[in-house]
Amino acid sequence: MNRGLIGKKLGMMNLFSPEGNIIPVTVVQAGPCIVTQVKTMDTDGYNAIQLGFGERKKTSINKPLQGHYKKSGGTPYELLREFKVNDPEKYETGQNITVDMFSAGELVDVSGRSKGRGFSGVMKRHGFAGGRKTHGSKSHRIPGSIGCSAWPAKVIKGKKMPGRYGFELKTTKNLTIIDIRTEENLVFLKGAVPGSRNSMVTLQKKNIPGSK
Repeated sequence: MNRGLIGKKLGMMNLFSPEGNIIPVTVVQAGPCIVTQVKTMDTDGYNAIQLGFGERKKTSINKPLQGHYKKSGGTPYELLREFKVNDPEKYETGQNITVDMFSAGELVDVSGRSKGRGFSGVMKRHGFAGGRKTHGSKSHRIPGSIGCSAWPAKVIKGKKMPGRYGFELKTTKNLTIIDIRTEENLVFLKGAVPGSRNSMVTLQKKNIPGSK
């Protein structure tokens, strides 16, 4: 059984439960994904399928990838991801995987890259309080003293410093599927998922007890 699908985060909205409660949901366009490669224990050492989602211009990919995509129909995809399966013989190259694999009420893990905020200071990146604004202080948003004295006379590795903030792979676990609209390939997930609007995410079914 395949446990994963690639999708695109469309944004957030509210839905009403049958009891009249407001539920914040994230709308994800999940699939349809195309099987671009089937990997087996004999040829690759593990069982998995490679899925492609979204379209790219053929001029933006190199020759090796063009040859790889020809095996599944020739369409270049924006994102490729692998998902482990127990029975790869049930899949074939070019096969469509749709949102029908999920059901309402099911729990999924959603992975994506968080919003990129560029080079940020310690107040924005780590939540530092900052320096005082009165009594002639000139230390407002700087990190302050970062080093040691005569020993060990260096900056300790891992010190919270300014740097690139965001655009990291994050996973939000145990999100409940509130609703599925198969004709539009839409999944409504309770709560927020990583990433900005129109960013790519992967949906992964929770492990079933007793399965591998």
